[in-house]
Amino acid sequence: MLGKFVKVRVTKPLGRFDRETNVKYLLNYGVVESGLLPHSPVAGAYIMGVDHPVRNFDGRVTAVIKDKRRHAVYLVVSPKSKRFIINDIKPAVAFLHKGQGVTIECFYERSCGAVVFRDIGGEKRFLLIKNKRSAHWGFPKGHVEAGETDEETAKREVLEETGLHIEILPDFKAKSAYTIQGRIDKTVLIFLASTKDTQTVIQQSEIEDYIWLGYNACLHTLNYENDKSILERAKIYMDKHGLI
Repeated sequence: MLGKFVKVRVTKPLGRFDRETNVKYLLNYGVVESGLLPHSPVAGAYIMGVDHPVRNFDGRVTAVIKDKRRHAVYLVVSPKSKRFIINDIKPAVAFLHKGQGVTIECFYERSCGAVVFRDIGGEKRFLLIKNKRSAHWGFPKGHVEAGETDEETAKREVLEETGLHIEILPDFKAKSAYTIQGRIDKTVLIFLASTKDTQTVIQQSEIEDYIWLGYNACLHTLNYENDKSILERAKIYMDKHGLI
């Protein structure tokens, strides 16, 4: 479903009160007229990212809702220019789909983390972690939780994964985007942060190992080109502001 576009004919516009279900529709809802294979099990589609009633809509599939109580599958569709994650979708469709028996598969994810540095023996060193789910070295990061800002997510994830309290530096934010197994489009926002904590305590359930390295060693240890590019940008920022 990732990247698939469909055409929706709206049958229950935003704001309509449906007497059959005794529910006011908080999203435009309709039937998928094109974009799916014949005999698709999809019962209908909700439109996110549009704040007024519409009759027809061409958009990209953002998520799939499976509601066992209704024995049906629904799509969440949005404009091409917008990205909604599970934290956006779950409350938006809760007026009809919530509780046990409802599962939502979202095709877009957003995580936040940080390039963390501190002084060790008169040298600026950078923190890398190795996640148990992979054999790669990278920066601490994790999924955005409901109600969090990106900065709050970065601080929480670093603290949870490494036990470090960080101070995020202003005016630096790098973005990395990639696709996971052709199913999920993921965006990662990375901040630059310092810490005065001297003890690193990894989250045993998630993190396999950690290491503090100087810039050159850190650059060569990182596995992904996106991460290397982010570190290079971080060093330029630090040089400009007299931090390294």
